[in-house]
Amino acid sequence: MQTYRYRAIDADGLLRCGTLTAADHADLAARLARHGLELLRARRMAGVRGPRLRRTRARTELIHFSFQLEQLLAAGVPLVEALRDLAATGEEPAIRDVVAGLAEAIEGGATFSEALEQYPQVFDTVYVALVRVGERSGRLPAVLAELAATLQREHELRAQTRAILIYPVIAATVIAGVIAFLLAYLVPQLAAFLQAMDIELPAHTRLLLGASEQFLDGGWLMALLAIAVVWSLTALAPLCGRCRHARDALALRLWLFGRLALRVRLARFTSSFALMYAAGINVLDALWLCRGLMDNAVLERALDRARDDIAAGRGISDAFDRAGLFPPLVVRMLRVGETSGGLDRSLDNVSAFYTREVRETVSRIQPALLPLLTLVLGLVLGGFLLAVFGPVYTALTTMDV
Repeated sequence: MQTYRYRAIDADGLLRCGTLTAADHADLAARLARHGLELLRARRMAGVRGPRLRRTRARTELIHFSFQLEQLLAAGVPLVEALRDLAATGEEPAIRDVVAGLAEAIEGGATFSEALEQYPQVFDTVYVALVRVGERSGRLPAVLAELAATLQREHELRAQTRAILIYPVIAATVIAGVIAFLLAYLVPQLAAFLQAMDIELPAHTRLLLGASEQFLDGGWLMALLAIAVVWSLTALAPLCGRCRHARDALALRLWLFGRLALRVRLARFTSSFALMYAAGINVLDALWLCRGLMDNAVLERALDRARDDIAAGRGISDAFDRAGLFPPLVVRMLRVGETSGGLDRSLDNVSAFYTREVRETVSRIQPALLPLLTLVLGLVLGGFLLAVFGPVYTALTTMDV
């Protein structure tokens, strides 16, 4: 599927412009004709395949799409007609194109899950697998309702954790900018004055002047190099398996935030695993699909070890215990679920537990971050003032005597 920018006219002769996803020009003309438009000109958008959506926006639109489609199907509206209605009333142009493309694919003979597979940038493998199960079992509205609820919980969890990460990053950037400004501009302006006072400068003042000289002589290059290294670990690590594994292992060991990240991923894994298990997907396939949800090489490898042990004949709880990375609570609840025959309920309980822990952790961290980072900035500025104006005050006091 390619994205085309088109010019067309409607039945009233009015010019319409926009973008639409289609297999080729003929397919584009056919799709526009179904909407009462006659194609005049079309140009394929180079380097663009399918709709382009920011990840957060795509997730929000996916939740709305799942909920609204479930409501229409539960009311007895046929699938294609429901998709047409959603395409006509959608607010996001990219999502409207996706939904219209789904309707076109189904009318062309594809199943709903096969149509979803044409848009992997919007519908991941877990979503497609659950929809396929819903189609085969005749429970598509129920599956969509469960998907919408699960996606909503995950979205809220991500938003809460993102909220406590954004402020430290912004504050650290401000603090780094203040330090760079002091070392590069303000300290050199005062250095000549301090050295001309002909007094012995204290150690912390000499240290500040030396740091300013080093920064001007090439320290800013070191700062840029450090930024480049951090960016490389973030953007280029996925290209190297060992680098990604080392980066993700470090992320899980970070003070406070590492534990929080682990709980967020475990909450997502257990809720998705429970949803797939309840839908009838076998354990090995469910674990393979959940692997893509972990977004961490260390957890993915642990999940692979557990899956291999289950395939070799071990019980689910024993396999997760041998993986050596999952907390005792997860293993214990899996064992309870295996024994009682209610594995999906046990996993839901684990997911609820970790979701509650994440929310409580966030509620404790957020009030403490602002005064803590304000204190750090105050210490930086206070240290600078002490190092610069301390000798000045001493000199003036001596002159008065």
